[in-house]
Amino acid sequence: MQTKQLLTVFLLMSILYSCNNQDNMETSNPLLKNFNTLHQTVPFNEIKPEHFQPAFMILMEKGREEINAIANNKKAPTFENTIVALENAGMNIERISSIFFNLMNAETNETIQTVAREMSPLLSDYSNDIYLNEALFERVKKVYEQVFETKEVKNLTSEQKKLLENYYKNFIRSGALLDSETKSRYREVTSQHAQISIDFGRNVLDENIKYKLHITNPENMAGIPAFACDAAAEVARNENLEGWVFTLHAPSYTAFMKYADNRKLREELFKAFSSKSNNNDELDNKENIMKLTALRLEMAQLLGYEMFSDYVLEERMALSTEKVNTFLDDLLEASLPFAKAELNEIEEFAKSLGFKDKIQRWDFSYYSEKLRESKFNLTDEIIKPYFELERVINGVFGLTNKLWGLTYKLNPNIQVYHPDVKAYEVFDENGSFLSVLYLDFHPRSSKRQGAWMTVYREQQIINKKNIRPQISLVCNFTAPVDGNPALLTHSEVGTFLHEFGHALHGMMSNVTYQSLAGTNVYRDFVELPSQIMENWAVEKEWLQEVAIHHETLEPISDELIQKIIDAKNFQSGIASVRQLSFGILDMAWHTITSEYTGNIESFERNAMEKTEIFPNIDGICMSAAFNHIFANGGVYATGYYSYKWAEVLDADAFDLFKQNGIFDKKTAENFRNNILSKGGTEHPMDLYVKFRGHEPDMMPLLKRNGLVSIN
Repeated sequence: MQTKQLLTVFLLMSILYSCNNQDNMETSNPLLKNFNTLHQTVPFNEIKPEHFQPAFMILMEKGREEINAIANNKKAPTFENTIVALENAGMNIERISSIFFNLMNAETNETIQTVAREMSPLLSDYSNDIYLNEALFERVKKVYEQVFETKEVKNLTSEQKKLLENYYKNFIRSGALLDSETKSRYREVTSQHAQISIDFGRNVLDENIKYKLHITNPENMAGIPAFACDAAAEVARNENLEGWVFTLHAPSYTAFMKYADNRKLREELFKAFSSKSNNNDELDNKENIMKLTALRLEMAQLLGYEMFSDYVLEERMALSTEKVNTFLDDLLEASLPFAKAELNEIEEFAKSLGFKDKIQRWDFSYYSEKLRESKFNLTDEIIKPYFELERVINGVFGLTNKLWGLTYKLNPNIQVYHPDVKAYEVFDENGSFLSVLYLDFHPRSSKRQGAWMTVYREQQIINKKNIRPQISLVCNFTAPVDGNPALLTHSEVGTFLHEFGHALHGMMSNVTYQSLAGTNVYRDFVELPSQIMENWAVEKEWLQEVAIHHETLEPISDELIQKIIDAKNFQSGIASVRQLSFGILDMAWHTITSEYTGNIESFERNAMEKTEIFPNIDGICMSAAFNHIFANGGVYATGYYSYKWAEVLDADAFDLFKQNGIFDKKTAENFRNNILSKGGTEHPMDLYVKFRGHEPDMMPLLKRNGLVSIN
């Protein structure tokens, strides 16, 4: 019997065992006990992968009992006995779910992956048991009608009304109005979707682990700077191999594509990266894409929508499919001429260096980097010594101290899930405890690619006690080698600031109900706090404080800072078109009105055709590894446009900081009070207007990116 089958049998046996030994389980399973730790942080040292599935089963049983008690309450429905009771029901399930799925992304193993596959459809069923409960919905509906229709109850706060409105809409958007037969099919669709989405992400993770470019001939390392060579040699040593190993993880892949002189190996690595889960093997995701898009379409149509995008965008700032497509097309129209001119400049520059072929996708980063160096005398090798990770951490901490008075205390007594992770206590300007912050920076085989912020516990107020959040930042930055400190590229500094903006959104939350806390906002609003923080990465005053040479301790020169600032819009047209292409592809998959069963590559090529400036390459397929929209529930499905949408918001918002001073505490406090602390308690456009004084304007973004004349 295969390992996966054995694990499944073991886990199913553990379910049966737990059901018969619940009392014993509750005393021995750390997930079922109160966390007797500082700030009730997760006791990672005590938790084992096999603890999760029995804990889920027991807590779902208790959660159903809580839900049934609310639904069958003989007293007339009120905001407290129905809406607040619903908000508090199953709270422990949410807590261990956050722990489990965070570990699945940051420190996974075979057991966790198997538990995820087994539990995801069961958790989907549990959610359906709530939202398809007719008696429960009737109570929610009666409270809603009392407040918003009959006006019998007028003493709710605006936050309470928003919570009530959210629950009422969530029930309807989760099938509460469907007939019994359609509800049954809805259950099947959502359960299947949950499982396939997990499979999609697992395939991509396994592809990242599987591929390695092993180099033993030093000639094939020509052009690659010392920092990237050292990192590749370290990977090889860890694999007990001679020479150098490059992987599909971002620091390794990006360095090779930018610097390696060997064009054939660049092509090999590019095709490996761009064909992940598109190789007609056990890790192929094409069938999963067809299933996921078909299930999403069916779910939307069961609920009365023509297409999945209509369903999603109803609860977004953009409001409609038409508005998103118009937004993407308008930005593409503004960006594409610049992108084409920038590509032409690269082609002419490559020719001047003796390159005679057509620029292919695996040539772009290589010649782009050489052109950047030629124009600005600026390379990662010049910049990286000034961005030692620990100093950058302190610089970001210092920035938030200037703006909001936050302070940070490293606490080694807070348990972490991996030795690389550090835990901090965060304190507000008045010295009060604000949050726990976990920082996890470097790639490993147990971690998925990318960078993200996540939550182990949401902020909320219970019995007048403000329960403070527990936030985690997970990245894949270049790791330290041979005892030397980790040095970041300027791009990685921007990524850190981006994710820290999400962290601030979570840490500064100050609402009553956890479902409205922190980043629980519209998907096309959630990127505003993150993207506005990136602006400081090209501000002279901040760079002067954070950029110190790790060996000489000399501060970065004004000349080098100016080069960084001058280079910030280098190929911004191509960067804009690339980001827009992902949003356009996402929209294409979620505006289908009938099940797609054709060729996935052809669909993608047709969808992205108007954004393409490079020759087509057979075998590459972005969709097959598009985790944002297909993996782990697909939280960005019909939402990838939000990165560009939020760029409009952040450029317009940062204009206020530029007017008042980039360290202006009054402007920062305005941003905190009207954006960061409010979570989802009000409509995001209302919050934005309260902060900025007007609705967002696209012009500051176009000007910032050099995509329009400033005259």
